[in-house]
Amino acid sequence: MTATADNNQRPIIIKRKKVVAADGHHGGAWKVAYADFVTAMMAFFMLMWLLNATTEKQRKGIADYFAPTIPINRVSGGGADALSGDSVMTETKLAANGDAQKATDGAVDEGAAEAAAFAMIEEILNGSGGESRVADELLAHIVTKVTDEGLIVELFALPGAPLFQPGTAEPTQLLIDLSEMIAEVFNFVRNDVSITGHVASEPIVIARPQIWPLSLDRATTMRLLVEGDGIASARIRRVAGKADREPVTHNRFGLRNNRLELVLMRSAK
Repeated sequence: MTATADNNQRPIIIKRKKVVAADGHHGGAWKVAYADFVTAMMAFFMLMWLLNATTEKQRKGIADYFAPTIPINRVSGGGADALSGDSVMTETKLAANGDAQKATDGAVDEGAAEAAAFAMIEEILNGSGGESRVADELLAHIVTKVTDEGLIVELFALPGAPLFQPGTAEPTQLLIDLSEMIAEVFNFVRNDVSITGHVASEPIVIARPQIWPLSLDRATTMRLLVEGDGIASARIRRVAGKADREPVTHNRFGLRNNRLELVLMRSAK
């Protein structure tokens, strides 16, 4: 009986199942690929939307701005002319693969190129580009705006920081520093320049008010400063004094009205 029991006894087999934690989804590499695909699709649909929302002329202007066929230089070479006689909108010097047809096409989009140049200069003067070369104390005296006439850069006095010695056309060190910076930035282009002087009103009790000649003398001083800093005299289109006739504050006697307006004039069409 014992032998029979031993013969009928079967061996016990224990199975151990190995469990792999990532066995359900095979890792996360697919997530990276899917994210790249979604990003590419989003970029594609944005491109399609932009192509549909812009005109052919606008698209060409955008393309020329990011891949210009005409030399564009934002860095001064240190000479009298930052671009050595060439401007952002030059039509006479083409890229190595340029030809006469490209010059004609560039003239058609001159307005777009000029607008891009004005925007670049505004960015520099406002210090919004992250690489401003303008000190904070100078920024406080600058306001820019684009009008039908062109890009207006306004320089104005502040309490304790005048542009001129009181009652004279003699520049302060502040204005000298502003002039150097303005000339450098204006030389990125070759547009003509207009300079206008404005002053605050004087009390009526003054027997012989000097606001008219003073405003013109201050504009002339600014002209001499920017010319000395590298702006060609041939670019100066107009120098004028408007006395107190165009105040920027309700108080005509306010210090803020002592200012200079320099305009990068639009190119003649």
